[in-house]
Amino acid sequence: MKIKERAEDFQVEELTEVRPQASGPFALYRLEKRNLNTLDALQFVRRRWKIDRQRIGFGGLKDRHAKTVQYFTILHGPERQLNQTGLHVEYLGRAAEPFTSKDIRANRFRITIHDLDEQDIQHAQQALEEVRRDGVPNYFDEQRFGSASEGEFMARHLVHGSYEEALRLALTTPYEFDRGAEKKGKAVLRAHWGEWKKCLTQLGDGQTRRVVEHLALNPADFHGALRFIHPELRHFYLNAYQSHLWNSILARWLESHCRPDQLLTQQLRPNVLPIHRNLDDAQRNELTNLRLPLPTARAKLDPTDPRLPIIQGVLKEEDLELRDLKVKGLREWFFSKGERAAQCVPEGLKWETGTDERHSGKQRLNLTFDLSRGSYATLLLTGITVRLKDGRTLRQSSP
Repeated sequence: MKIKERAEDFQVEELTEVRPQASGPFALYRLEKRNLNTLDALQFVRRRWKIDRQRIGFGGLKDRHAKTVQYFTILHGPERQLNQTGLHVEYLGRAAEPFTSKDIRANRFRITIHDLDEQDIQHAQQALEEVRRDGVPNYFDEQRFGSASEGEFMARHLVHGSYEEALRLALTTPYEFDRGAEKKGKAVLRAHWGEWKKCLTQLGDGQTRRVVEHLALNPADFHGALRFIHPELRHFYLNAYQSHLWNSILARWLESHCRPDQLLTQQLRPNVLPIHRNLDDAQRNELTNLRLPLPTARAKLDPTDPRLPIIQGVLKEEDLELRDLKVKGLREWFFSKGERAAQCVPEGLKWETGTDERHSGKQRLNLTFDLSRGSYATLLLTGITVRLKDGRTLRQSSP
């Protein structure tokens, strides 16, 4: 079984009700890309057109190893097209407001799974029927945790008041999409942490330099230095830890509401998480209507709320309570507030099978479906693949 052999095997397109207008302060564009993540693609556009980051608005981060279509706006942007290998930008018209995640109604996926045998196809079709009926847990996927290294969450140290360790993780943890200058800067800080003036002689311009300049003048003020972290990075660090906690809360709910034979498991870095299957009508109804709050000190839950004991149990293992999920003295750092559906059910799920032209004697499986904003197609694929693996295991163990 092979997924994402080529960019064309994983296609995603944003669905939106936003339509180009004849006038407006924002220029609206359609971005088609492959083998590029969204931030790199937009950075290329900014540099080519000499556009400040603050003028660009977009809805979501799309997979690098995929063929994707999405939309973005530029304040007072040019009426221009852009064509580059793996990147095409089309000017559509004007808009009254910047494009944001709220403008994404859903994402449409077209996915091909390769290298399947006949029994794999049979198990895959059974898995798809299960997923269409029961959905999959609406976990945040691994891409949400790119800022975490080996389960080390910068924001975990923040809420515990360990500001130096939080800052050290923020400034030195390698990230797979780091560019050359970023890799060099992180290596300098890892080698000379605390020698701030020496670090300044080896760091280029940028946000990290401003953090280190503050520490060179105020060597013990790690708390104050956090103010110089770029707002976009603050968002990533806090979201990573909050998403980790939310995933743990949903996992605990499933473990307490499903029988052991109704749970499969899958590694979703940094945890092994349960995936439900074969729900009865009561379980399915309860999960369909379940929404879990994003853990934050701003979440106000009634003491009688049946979700509260599970949330408290997860936080206790982190030596925390809900009221602790804030960053004291830093108003610029705050956890998001809201609720998230516990179940992800694909809309319009269809599939077809056929001969796999790239793998002799094997079959391919083509999937099409829509997912609501904020849900991950990779997790739906996980729900299918863990069932496939379970089917293979049963097949191999049969006499």
